[in-house]
Amino acid sequence: MSELIVLGFDKADEADVILNRLVALEKEYLIDLEDAVVAVRDGDGKVRLKQSVNLTTTGAASGGLSGAIWGSLVGLLFLNPLAGMVLGGAFGAGSGALAGSMTDYGIDDNLIKKLADTIPANSSALFLLVRKAQPEKVLAEFKDMRARILRTSLSPDQEMKLQAALSPKASPESGAAVAS
Repeated sequence: MSELIVLGFDKADEADVILNRLVALEKEYLIDLEDAVVAVRDGDGKVRLKQSVNLTTTGAASGGLSGAIWGSLVGLLFLNPLAGMVLGGAFGAGSGALAGSMTDYGIDDNLIKKLADTIPANSSALFLLVRKAQPEKVLAEFKDMRARILRTSLSPDQEMKLQAALSPKASPESGAAVAS
């Protein structure tokens, strides 16, 4: 079961920095992220979302490959496998891109938009869907960072440990909300 963690940061670039560090920890097998989204609110109040998984590109690549294979097989029936591969690949890439752009993966988009609208100007938020983690080792990497928990699906004990690690001077009752 994956756990949702939403962290708020006072600076616009902090969420990106944390995500980059988490990706490095993922390569060391200390954390397994299912999905991650960075929300940044600029000085004008406009919110930008940066998805970690581009489903349109992923869909186009997988659709193109499967379309090329199927096109080659159909082309063999009509004695022109090269044309079948080209046409099948083009059709597969187009349909895969369309399917990928309409697919919702990982963190619910409505939750992301709702919470992103609550962050102050010139700040950021990091939405994480974590499959597995080595909590002690991961938290040790972020002991110097300051963040506030906006929402989690963690148990109250796990949430208190996370809040203590992210802001040692803040009390556990500092406004953290637990998602049901």
